[in-house]
Amino acid sequence: MQTSPESARLVDTTMFYAPASGGVRRYLSEKSAWIARARPDLRHTIIVPGRKTGAPGPGLGYVRCPPLPLSGGYRLPLRRSAWVDRIVAEQPDLIEAGDPYVPGFAAREAGRRLHVPVVGFFHSDLTALARVRFGAWTGPAARRATARLCDGFDLLLAPSQSAATTLRDVGFDRVAVMPLGVDLEVFRPTPEASHRLRHQLGLAKDDRLLVFAGRPAPEKRVDVLVEAVRQLGPQAKLLLIGCGDRFARDPQVLALPFEADSDRLALWLGAADALIHANPSETLGLIALEAMACGTPVIGIDAGGIGEVVDVSAGELASDGSPEALARAARRLFARDQDALRSAARKHVARHYSWPAAFERLMGVYHELTGLAAFRPPVAVPSAPL
Repeated sequence: MQTSPESARLVDTTMFYAPASGGVRRYLSEKSAWIARARPDLRHTIIVPGRKTGAPGPGLGYVRCPPLPLSGGYRLPLRRSAWVDRIVAEQPDLIEAGDPYVPGFAAREAGRRLHVPVVGFFHSDLTALARVRFGAWTGPAARRATARLCDGFDLLLAPSQSAATTLRDVGFDRVAVMPLGVDLEVFRPTPEASHRLRHQLGLAKDDRLLVFAGRPAPEKRVDVLVEAVRQLGPQAKLLLIGCGDRFARDPQVLALPFEADSDRLALWLGAADALIHANPSETLGLIALEAMACGTPVIGIDAGGIGEVVDVSAGELASDGSPEALARAARRLFARDQDALRSAARKHVARHYSWPAAFERLMGVYHELTGLAAFRPPVAVPSAPL
């Protein structure tokens, strides 16, 4: 399958790739850009749902899929055989699936045909999603389903220790913890722009601005965020980006549409006094890392990926997911030295969550699976800018 002794081909595939996609699309886009810069001998192709099968540009392949109604632009993969054929046509040396559904099954079948390793990235906690959307009674069935969906991967990647524990609890032991990263050049403090944006929002000098950006999905628990901010009093405002339409008439809520431009999103995150997050089952919480990279501390729940990525120096964690607990955490955070919090938040992410470091670790895993020189990591990973 290789074109030269030093080259290799990598395919990423997922159904979670749409105009309003969040973390999975960001990961794949950053990965593609980094490979183009740092690994010229590695040919990388991302295969995702599209209006018609084809290759709209270098490094991107579509498989024809119908639109998924009321999903914000997602499409539903139905024909596994078409997906398998599209992956096999790339002749990859390694395949990574970003979901365990039709693309994940197709990746494993293509891997068997080509005799190449197949990696699955556990971006979402399926058992937690089932619990939120259908009730706690679904727990045992959801764990069995997760075990079946994960079966057949040579390795599963988990973005946090909590996500890895979830996978091991359903009986899958071949797990590697692989935290994601942040573009530290895009997501950075911008104090001058922050003053302008706060004025644009009509905020008073003493108002506290909390922010959250994400999909309007049940597991994001946006209603809990709104109630927590109400408990902080009228000077607290909540900026919801991409998920605030239902609450647009609330006097303490400011709603903006989904922001696809990373530079613009970074400005909004940096203008806030804190990011607030209410999902106890995030596998990582990329938006929290991006906020901290902008120098914005985080209020979250001491559970899941958020409980791992939010350092005590850079935020406050609530003991449970209630609005009352989140409001108490916010009061604790606002009683602290705000300049010290902002500085610590940026330093924490720069030290532990840069994209180059994340992708070099990933290449090391690929190298262990394939032995190919194109995946070999360097002796040292470049340090991230503070």
